[in-house]
Amino acid sequence: MVHAPHYKQILDNLLTSTIVLDVDLHLTFVNSSAEMLLSVSGDQVLGKHVSHCFTDQEAEPESFREALAENRHFTMRRARWRLHNGSDITVDYSVTPNPELGMIVVEAHALDRLLRINREEAMLSTQETSRNLIRSLAHEIKNPLGGIRGAAQLLARELNANSIDFDEYTRIIIDETDRLRNLVDRMLGPHRPANRKPTNIHEVLEHVMKVVRAEISNRLELVRDYDPSIPEIPGDRELLIQAILNIARNATQVLLENGHEDDGIITFRTRVQRRYTIGRKQHPLVVRIAIVDNGPGIPPDLIEDIFFPMITGRAEGTGLGLAIAQNLIGQHDGIIECESVPGLTEFSIYLPLEEHYAEA
Repeated sequence: MVHAPHYKQILDNLLTSTIVLDVDLHLTFVNSSAEMLLSVSGDQVLGKHVSHCFTDQEAEPESFREALAENRHFTMRRARWRLHNGSDITVDYSVTPNPELGMIVVEAHALDRLLRINREEAMLSTQETSRNLIRSLAHEIKNPLGGIRGAAQLLARELNANSIDFDEYTRIIIDETDRLRNLVDRMLGPHRPANRKPTNIHEVLEHVMKVVRAEISNRLELVRDYDPSIPEIPGDRELLIQAILNIARNATQVLLENGHEDDGIITFRTRVQRRYTIGRKQHPLVVRIAIVDNGPGIPPDLIEDIFFPMITGRAEGTGLGLAIAQNLIGQHDGIIECESVPGLTEFSIYLPLEEHYAEA
């Protein structure tokens, strides 16, 4: 016969988050997975009411006690739990009552990571399709633009040779053709693949901050929040500068356009994150670069589409900066994510570290 301590050891080794409640909904056991899920220490919460650790935003705690009284099992899908620290998580959970022992077993599976992975996969796939469409369209536009410019130059020479002064009109044709060609070049994205070498990400950020500071003339506050222990990452310095600068410029323009010259703040933050999944590949270590501003936030109807070309919430925006940034970070096997509420917008860039860094 297996003794109770052995049962606890077995439950601690399960990946499923397991919580045991008594008839008064006090916690009598929390396995290691549940401790991680709830961000609590089991020793500190044993004997406390379940609401001390989490509350289901769509169901009352009494539903657990009712399940015990009626000996009724039930399962909730995609439930939102509010944790003791104020954060929210999405879970599937099952409630199994045991009236004979006077206890309730709650088994929970976190969905946030899976939902994020699925969302990222869908976004990357859709963006790749969109990029291919934009590239094809851009090439079709670029070819006749060259012919129009060449014809305008020939016409200008011919008119000048015959002393007919239409130089202003031909110059407009040439200038507007060049402007369209530059726009098409931006739609096509970078002209070369990433040439990855050991790169100090903080040197990249310092360069971006110098450029931004020169453009805004101290009208906004720029804040550093670096983790100095981050090693060099495999990256293309120029492409990383362009990607981060696109995001930072977007933040400065939003702040200035919405009257935040006196109180606008942009924070550049770096951290290391363990076991992070990008697409379907899990990386032992990634560098997280966050660009945070205290502007008005991104409208909810745009937040899911901001990385697609030609999508912008700004009157003067082209809708290319963030799409290009995502493409450049994608060349580094990374991804950019965004979270935004009024007063706080955070763009997070995730870049994998080399495997030998993870083993160090």
